Amino acid sequence: MAHNVEDMSPKEIVEALDKYIIGQNRAKKSVALAVRNRIRRQKLSEELQEEIAPKNIIMIGPTGVGKTEIARRLSKLTGAPFIKVEATKYTEVGYVGRDVESMVRDLMHSAVATVKDELRYGIEAKAEEKTEEILLDLLLPGSKKDESTVEGSDTRDKFRQMLKDGKFDEKQVEINVSSKGNMPSIEIFSGTSFEEMDMNLGSLGNIFGNKKKKKNVSVSQARKIILQEEIEKLIDYDRASEIAKDRVENLGIIFIDEIDKIATKQGNSSGDVSREGVQRDILPIVEGSKVNTKFGIIDTSHILFIAAGAFHISKPSDLIPELQGRFPIRVELEELGAEDFEKILTQPRNALIKQYQELLKTEGVTLDFTVDGIKRISEIAVQVNTQTENIGARRLHTVLEKVLEDVSFCAPDLIGQVIPITPEYINERIGDIVKNEDLSRYIL
Repeated sequence: MAHNVEDMSPKEIVEALDKYIIGQNRAKKSVALAVRNRIRRQKLSEELQEEIAPKNIIMIGPTGVGKTEIARRLSKLTGAPFIKVEATKYTEVGYVGRDVESMVRDLMHSAVATVKDELRYGIEAKAEEKTEEILLDLLLPGSKKDESTVEGSDTRDKFRQMLKDGKFDEKQVEINVSSKGNMPSIEIFSGTSFEEMDMNLGSLGNIFGNKKKKKNVSVSQARKIILQEEIEKLIDYDRASEIAKDRVENLGIIFIDEIDKIATKQGNSSGDVSREGVQRDILPIVEGSKVNTKFGIIDTSHILFIAAGAFHISKPSDLIPELQGRFPIRVELEELGAEDFEKILTQPRNALIKQYQELLKTEGVTLDFTVDGIKRISEIAVQVNTQTENIGARRLHTVLEKVLEDVSFCAPDLIGQVIPITPEYINERIGDIVKNEDLSRYIL
């Protein structure tokens, strides 16, 4: 597991999140406890492990205050399979659209891809050796048989060195590539979800086999295609699925955004039936159910669910009582002010200002943000959030993009220059836009 999180105390987990996320200590504390409880659970007897349900969390707060980022960073820190989904994208069972079980399938799919990447490291060297031999066979047909003679062996070795030196990169060779085409036509019945179709089509592919077709490509292209195929042959898919299944069932995190949009406000009957239907469909997954995926059946009993929403119009108490009961931890995130924005611009490891400086450094241009300049950007972001829609820290992206538009566009002509980003520079570029509320609404 990443960063050996088993040895980290809740306090250390919060400190690790502090490197990327400014403020929101209550939310960080809640997720740190949820992770620590999972680690504690794994040290118990199997019988007791089954009884302990995850402490699911509802994060309440406006957009752009760090809800998603906290969940995403948490998954990276723990090495846990993670996906973010939007509650509004799902439809009640029986309606056309995505059913809620697909969030578990997506999580499993993501976990399998991660495990496959991890397994690649151990087999890439072997696959590269095999690829080299196949390329030599293409460049020197029949040379493998001649290797028994000194002359034949020397010729193959010479070609091997030339291949390594890239001398054959542009040479055309004919290779056999897998063709996913030529599948038989299948009648689709209404009520069949895309996931079920995908599972069924996957098994059909195995029955009919992947046909190979000949293709003329350069040696450098052939190397990539063959290497990929050799890696695929060497990966133990059953083992990858087993590891992924274990991680999903014991460590998986599903972040359900916009949960407030499916809450049914009391006394409001319009559109409530389908919203409540989606809530009722989510309930068994959060409670713990068996979901069929193309990698096997997944038990959702110990997946951690983090739900989030602004809750401007509805309240967490507008969710159906059974679902409320499955999210015992409620945490409110604070709105961000100018001081928070200044910290967001400069302090995190992936701070926005660092990102822009590094991007322009590739063109030989140095951006020198003055302390007052950073303060001015933060003030403008707060002002525009107040005048228009409050999108939190995301406003910093739009303000910075506009401020740096000219220097970014002209960067190739500014090689070797230092550009000071001062309040004057900023006001020159976007001062008029900020003053004009209509312009701000569209541009910032």
